Amino acid sequence: MAATQNPHVVLLACPGAGHVLPVIEFARRLTEHHGFTATIITYTNLSSSGVSSSSSSLGSLPSSSISVATIPAVPLDDLPADVRIETRIITVVRRALPHVRTLLAALISERGDDVVAFAVDMFCSWVLPVAAELGVPKYIFFLPTLMALAFMLHLPELDAATTCEYRDLPEPVRLPGCMPLRGVDLFDTVQDRSNQAYGLMVEMARHHHLADGFLVNTFHAMEHDTISAFRELSSKGVYPPVYPVGPFFRACSGEAAEHRCIRWLDDQPAGSVLYVCFGSGGALSVNQTAELAAGLEASGQRFLWVVHLPSDKDSSAGYFSSDGHDQDPLSNLPEGFLNRNQGTTGLAVPTWAPQVEILNHPAVGGFLSHCGWNSTLESVAAGVPTVAWPLFAEQRMNAVMLEERLGMALRPKAREDGVVTREEVAAVVLELMVGEKGASVRSKTKELQMASATAWTPGGPSCKALEAIIGKWKGGTDSVVNN
Repeated sequence: MAATQNPHVVLLACPGAGHVLPVIEFARRLTEHHGFTATIITYTNLSSSGVSSSSSSLGSLPSSSISVATIPAVPLDDLPADVRIETRIITVVRRALPHVRTLLAALISERGDDVVAFAVDMFCSWVLPVAAELGVPKYIFFLPTLMALAFMLHLPELDAATTCEYRDLPEPVRLPGCMPLRGVDLFDTVQDRSNQAYGLMVEMARHHHLADGFLVNTFHAMEHDTISAFRELSSKGVYPPVYPVGPFFRACSGEAAEHRCIRWLDDQPAGSVLYVCFGSGGALSVNQTAELAAGLEASGQRFLWVVHLPSDKDSSAGYFSSDGHDQDPLSNLPEGFLNRNQGTTGLAVPTWAPQVEILNHPAVGGFLSHCGWNSTLESVAAGVPTVAWPLFAEQRMNAVMLEERLGMALRPKAREDGVVTREEVAAVVLELMVGEKGASVRSKTKELQMASATAWTPGGPSCKALEAIIGKWKGGTDSVVNN
């Protein structure tokens, strides 16, 4: 690659606030600290309950250094109403390929050799051949864990070697530098091989091998062994190089100070509140919502709960759906729950709350979380221990890592029908907030918080990883990251 003084990176963000926001923060770091300009490409199709936060963040970007381009909507009317969210996302990505090609070609025509890289979301790996066709170095900005990437790269091989459902695998799945994983804890998307989404995931995984490298939203202390294993495999040419450049997440904003949640937290004792949130799209069943409410109340602990509309059909029902947004999620809580708790021992708010500011508030002492990776990184940075309650995607894998490898989470036990009873909710909440095991996971989380804070200091592991890829993009040598 020829050296350039005006390096420009094109970033393709998958639909969904949880995918767009880390891309925005990555673009900020490149432009504010390393002299890059960037274009962020987003999709018109699909929205989530967190779309307002991603839209406002896109709107606040400095136009002098970061441009935003939007791909026109593509038709989805032919998809069944109950199709999995992964199928919807991948269908959008595939059908929009001609638009992506046109946009990328126009950027290359305008900027020439200054376009040094095209980095796409994991769900957009179908676009990598387009970048190859246009002669642009192609990368995947992988937003979940490196462990999840290891599974994606292994998936085609696992698909070819097995025929049973993964929950029935007789032996654990072993990935480079990772703890053994039971089949039932693998990606939710691959648990039904007859579903269209499974075949699409396998094909998507094959496209991952076309990347020139992976930018992963993780850091050394979270996945030390996996990073070391990948470094060795990359040096042997088994996989493209991996750059652990995280954590990326939204910083605290002073604008949230007047939000109802923050004002309520201001009146609570330090470390006394359990924050309960299942991400922008997670949904509990009607029965599970009732059990969670009863368990929170029975625990005797203060709580702040972001409540979503329940769904008995899909644990990711809120992710890309606007159906029912005229309904008040709080109306689905058990009768009398709000009268007994609202504003006294607890606070329930509908749909959305300023999560980063909540987790960093002194009153918050625990987080009951779906274990989405963005939420996990935010809780680590805030030093808040977790009750791990995974729902979909790779969240079960994350929960296993948090509980069994990192020791920063407790995990409730569910009945055979998958429901976590009110008694179990109360017990695990009480243990996290005031028990001995809770003290242990709090200590582990504080250790990781310190490591997270130092990852981006000069000479820190994430800083060195980013410098390595920047050196390559600017036309220098691709230095080896040895931390």
